Amino acid sequence: MASSPQCYLVTGAAGFIASRVCELLLAEGHSVVGVDNLNDYYDVRLKEWRLARLVNGPAAQRFRFHRLDIEDRAALEALFAGQRFDAVINLGARAGVRASIENPEVYRRTNVLGEENVLHCQVKYGVRKHVLASSSSVYAGCAMPFVESAPLGRMLSPYAETKRQAELLAEEYHLRHGLDVTVLRYFTVFGPAGRPDMAPFRFIKWIAEGTPITLYGDGTQARDFTYVDDIARGTILALKPVGCEVINLGGGRNPVPLHTIIRWIEESLADQGRRAEDGFPLKAKIHGEPFHAADIKETWADIAKAGRLLGWKPATSPQDGFRRAVDWYLANQSWLKDLKV
Repeated sequence: MASSPQCYLVTGAAGFIASRVCELLLAEGHSVVGVDNLNDYYDVRLKEWRLARLVNGPAAQRFRFHRLDIEDRAALEALFAGQRFDAVINLGARAGVRASIENPEVYRRTNVLGEENVLHCQVKYGVRKHVLASSSSVYAGCAMPFVESAPLGRMLSPYAETKRQAELLAEEYHLRHGLDVTVLRYFTVFGPAGRPDMAPFRFIKWIAEGTPITLYGDGTQARDFTYVDDIARGTILALKPVGCEVINLGGGRNPVPLHTIIRWIEESLADQGRRAEDGFPLKAKIHGEPFHAADIKETWADIAKAGRLLGWKPATSPQDGFRRAVDWYLANQSWLKDLKV
């Protein structure tokens, strides 16, 4: 990545990961154009909170926001025609494994058609660098730790299918049009201002308010949790020219079981002096549900390639990251308590 100030287009800018990418780019002195359709897949107030940090932050003069859907090629072309970009980071996507089963067509439109629209505009307007966010979900059935060269099997959900299709589109545009492409496979990203449809946010909220946790499976299912700032930093490092590469961004540690995450949240709440009505430390109340067939039992990233090509490795341990996420939730609990999860 060039050290001189650049102008980057970041899609999905009000999202969990993309908003942190925007913040870090602005902190480095770059200009950012953010686009997002602000859909209501989850409570828009959280997206507005993230966006407000950008439009009212210390580098607000270098950030411009457009409410725009990447499914709308005409609107996207008008944006490219009016602004020169040095690179595009496409983080605008429909997320959520279970929701994709209920409404697969929406995922195909945003995650595949939207990606193709972005790639088309880059070719038409001469923007050579493309960074695409993909997912560890594509590794279902692969041996752990998941390595980028692993032969991929059958995708377990429309979400995973559309992420893989987007990867292949990006590779095709590299081959046909010479775009420089970095595909990043993210592993269970968590942290402050995280998505309320994901277990970390839900567990913190439910334990803090004494609501029973909905736990799918027995809690032994495990994830390679990766702190959001580490993911954002790796995404920015991925702006360097690589030709065409797929790179894992994950914790690179042994997978952490969900029951361990629950214990860490309980301990963090106790450290902050939060107690139940009877004066005892808050403890999770578990409401069990069967393990969901579309979920992967475990994820574990091999991150050697990220270290070799990007000079990247995670800096925040999962335990420290969950402590920060709990602290953020408690500091904002006055309005977060009303969010639907």
